[in-house]
Amino acid sequence: MRYRRLGKTNLRVSVVGLGTWQLGGEWGRAFTQSEVDAIVGRAHELGINFIDTAECYGDHVSERLIGRGIRGQRQAWIVATKFGHRFKALGQRDQLWQADEVRQQLEESLRALQVETIDLYQFHSGSDEAFANDDLWTMLDKQVQAGKIRFLGISISSSGNPTLQVQRASEVGASVLQVVYNYLDRRPETSIFPHSQAQDLGVLARVPLASGFLSGKYKPGHRFENPADVRARWRPEEIEEKLRQVEHIRQNEVPAGVNMATWALAWCLQHPAVTCVIPGCKNVAQVEANAAAGDLDLGGGDHPQTWSESR
Repeated sequence: MRYRRLGKTNLRVSVVGLGTWQLGGEWGRAFTQSEVDAIVGRAHELGINFIDTAECYGDHVSERLIGRGIRGQRQAWIVATKFGHRFKALGQRDQLWQADEVRQQLEESLRALQVETIDLYQFHSGSDEAFANDDLWTMLDKQVQAGKIRFLGISISSSGNPTLQVQRASEVGASVLQVVYNYLDRRPETSIFPHSQAQDLGVLARVPLASGFLSGKYKPGHRFENPADVRARWRPEEIEEKLRQVEHIRQNEVPAGVNMATWALAWCLQHPAVTCVIPGCKNVAQVEANAAAGDLDLGGGDHPQTWSESR
């Protein structure tokens, strides 16, 4: 595994992290604690040290599973979570952006994760109106001073114009941006990355496998029929177009003998603005395929941020 500096936080994070939306139950099935323990344990063995979750991945379900999974090895992990939503049902959230509401969410996340401090606490895909709330950022700064939060971040919504939040990131005390970035969605290269580099902000690339399409598992004609799988609610023509794109990539760009998911993650890491990719995973085998991206050289040369070797 290799590591990079996470922007101005100076945290040293593995270039491949552990995304955990799937643990909330909206990606096809529920997870047992023993499954999560195995995933977290193997990730740790492979040198992964960054884990990302949110209050609304289930009703703190993902956070609780993670909290139990890292118990006894807290110092080995950089733990990130988010605020701004409350889980209601599959695909449904309440919006909670007032300072007192977020303060309550913070306390609930600390309890669920069984930690005294959250390493990275992120504004979670909120509107510009919710973002432009001085009381919110004043409260969060006080929580940083109190030691309940180490650093603040902004998880940028995948819809709308991100300009305001990106430009004001440093102003509100944020050190990290989280964005949707993958081979099928390269919009951040022009809309976000120039700003993040100018402000020395760490960048976490979420959905780096394009919701599983770049995993290599699915061929044109595939249908997502499990009603608990969020992809089952997407338009069939949208799914088919993505599958055609992926098949073209598989045939023309992925080197022979290389796992497509590993390749897709390594592709994201070639961009000089990207610090870490945070793919989800359902089992230990997927953790291993993801972690392999940290060592895959696609011939793009050294990353401008310092690579450092470890395990």
